[in-house]
Amino acid sequence: MKPKVFIAKPVSQQVEDYIAGHCDYRIWREEESIPNDILFDEIKDVQGLMIPKAKVTENFIKQAPNLKIISHISVGYDTLDTDLMADYNIIGTHTPYVLDDTVADLIFGLILSSSRRISQLDQYVKVGKWDKLDEPTFLSKDVHHSTLGIIGMGRIGEQVAKRATQGFDMNVLYYNRNARPEVEKKYGLKKESLEQLLNKSDFVLTMVPLTEETQHLIGERELKQMKEDAILINASRGQVVDEKALIHALGEGMIGGAGLDVFENEPVEPSNPLLKMDNVVTTPHIGSATAQAREAMAMKAAENLVAGVTGGKPENVVEELKHLL
Repeated sequence: MKPKVFIAKPVSQQVEDYIAGHCDYRIWREEESIPNDILFDEIKDVQGLMIPKAKVTENFIKQAPNLKIISHISVGYDTLDTDLMADYNIIGTHTPYVLDDTVADLIFGLILSSSRRISQLDQYVKVGKWDKLDEPTFLSKDVHHSTLGIIGMGRIGEQVAKRATQGFDMNVLYYNRNARPEVEKKYGLKKESLEQLLNKSDFVLTMVPLTEETQHLIGERELKQMKEDAILINASRGQVVDEKALIHALGEGMIGGAGLDVFENEPVEPSNPLLKMDNVVTTPHIGSATAQAREAMAMKAAENLVAGVTGGKPENVVEELKHLL
């Protein structure tokens, strides 16, 4: 008898066929997120769940007494209560690696758009103000040969460093818990303290996971340590940056601008002051949002799911739950 699983979002036929070859499955085919009451009903008899994001609580787990694995279709897994899952012997997996280049591309899009004021100038052209621009309005900031500070030198940070050094001749500094000597040698990077990185960088990129230690890692104190014309880029998690402090810093001219793919509260409120600032470029948390990356993420999540319910060893078990294997 095949194990039962539930797929909590639409997937391609290829992904669905792969799961069908190993499991009895049900699937949520609507584009909107599945409501909790329906999700809880669907997982009551399954051994595996594949889902973009699951907020795991004791109540959640009690709805699924047979659950062996939660396969996240994402890299981040801060919504998983890994201690609780360990107590119930439930494995959690995610989808790293397959989206590293895609997110790095988006990050460079934010760097270029915020520095060269592309979004703002695009609107000037479209509303017929081409010939009404004065020089202070259209003058912008060079990216090439500037200094990029990367906070968090993981897989995506490394891909950003590659683009920065090999494509834009940038000087790249990084701050990380552990030194990355092989990456330093490969791309000519220099490890700095957080304060030194903030002091020296023309662009500051946050690329850390959300943990208790990284909550509001960038706050009022850190923003004051940045250059007055520096640009902050956040494509990790919104809560890594103290948004109130950022709004104040931007409004007071303490820093030059920001490029944000993530916010403290998502979807971002229309009244958020960041949305009305000319020196802020925003995107709706779409770092991995290309057709190719999303398909690769879904297939990787499917492979993890199938391994978890058929007695195999999933490739991408989250660090905190690897001891369950």
